[in-house]
Amino acid sequence: MDILIKEFMAKIESRNAHEPEFLQAVQEVAESIIPFIEANPKYKKHKILERIAEPERVISFRVPWMNDAGEIEINRGYRVQMNSAIGPYKGGLRFHPSVNQSILKFLAFEQVFKNSLTGLPMGGGKGGSDFDPKGKSDNEVMKFCQSFMTELYRHIHADIDIPAGDIGVGAREIGFLFGQYKRIQGEFTGVLTGKAAEYGGSLIRPEATGYGVVYFAEEMLKTRGESISGKTVVVSGSGNVAQYAVEKCIQVGAKVVTMSDSSGFIHDPAGIDTAKLAYIMELKNVRRGRIEEYAKKYGCDYFEGEKPWKIKCDIALPNATQNELDAPDALLLVQNGCFCIAEGANMPCTLEAVRIFDAARVLYAPGKASNAGGVAVSGLEMSQNSLRISWTRDEVDSRLRQIMHQIHEACVRNGRVDGDFVDYTRGANISGFIKVAEAMIAQGIV
Repeated sequence: MDILIKEFMAKIESRNAHEPEFLQAVQEVAESIIPFIEANPKYKKHKILERIAEPERVISFRVPWMNDAGEIEINRGYRVQMNSAIGPYKGGLRFHPSVNQSILKFLAFEQVFKNSLTGLPMGGGKGGSDFDPKGKSDNEVMKFCQSFMTELYRHIHADIDIPAGDIGVGAREIGFLFGQYKRIQGEFTGVLTGKAAEYGGSLIRPEATGYGVVYFAEEMLKTRGESISGKTVVVSGSGNVAQYAVEKCIQVGAKVVTMSDSSGFIHDPAGIDTAKLAYIMELKNVRRGRIEEYAKKYGCDYFEGEKPWKIKCDIALPNATQNELDAPDALLLVQNGCFCIAEGANMPCTLEAVRIFDAARVLYAPGKASNAGGVAVSGLEMSQNSLRISWTRDEVDSRLRQIMHQIHEACVRNGRVDGDFVDYTRGANISGFIKVAEAMIAQGIV
């Protein structure tokens, strides 16, 4: 089996040289799916995995705009339309200096499996730009978004490709993007998700990814007769996902002791309560400050340039960015008694870190399962837009809980190995693969 995986990856590497993030994502899936394909030859005959690993379309374009000093700036925009077998392309837009084709292909590839797991009719895609919204005025962000959408609009539609937000793309950016799309196309349609409630957005959408991570962690803990209440939780990140994961942890009685940003992390042994979280939300969402300010205000430790994985905990929620948790971090977590890890970011744990978690038989959930709550509620927003209705907060939250429960059940069904141990990576990959594969076979060689 190792030989088959190596042969497959050699072909992928030959076609995608210099794309390490994409190759990492494909490797992680191949290790689960190739043994499954060998046991189910029809998928091998149709070369389904090879086809899923090749984007249906990759779009790259220039984004010129003018800053407040009257100088012309030029960024690069992308949209990767990975797979539309089970529905229109669905996936976020990321605005960050690190954005390149490799990162967006990895995210789009993961999105195919994640969207399939939700049970909703959504294909996989991802897009974005190397534009950095940090330090930019609202006027500069608007000008960039308008220029970006002036090209992107050609490739998206409510029945073709429905982008959402991601890192660097929040309510402000979605608003500017939607306004420009509406201006160009002259139609008010659900072409973007993550919109404000005033113009077609769904309640719970901002909270969905963070809430969903905690809901999934709760499902995993139930398999061992445990509860998240009373547990100590280490969280990385301080953006949207981290904020609402912390909020939900507080609501269910857990104690969160860390949050971080790109400069370092804070450790508050007393726990981040509702008032402290409100301060962080104001700091990050309004003032766009650094997490170090929290440490100064509340008199706790700040670790500059470090990650929070050395802090003793029961549960770890990596919510920042890809590959933020490596093998030494994983060893520290396991040695310090952490027994549950649920990814809020996309691929925040390296392959080596995941192997350490599996060897230690701790509960580990890959992002394609545990952070699917965001795209799930995006799918619910699409439904509400199509029906021209708005569901209540409780209705959306109930549907979100049910979707996360169903994803967990699918992971358990296809991931149980060695008696009671559940390999959630294997379960998520196989569960997501089957639905897409069956749709691709039914639709022929397209």
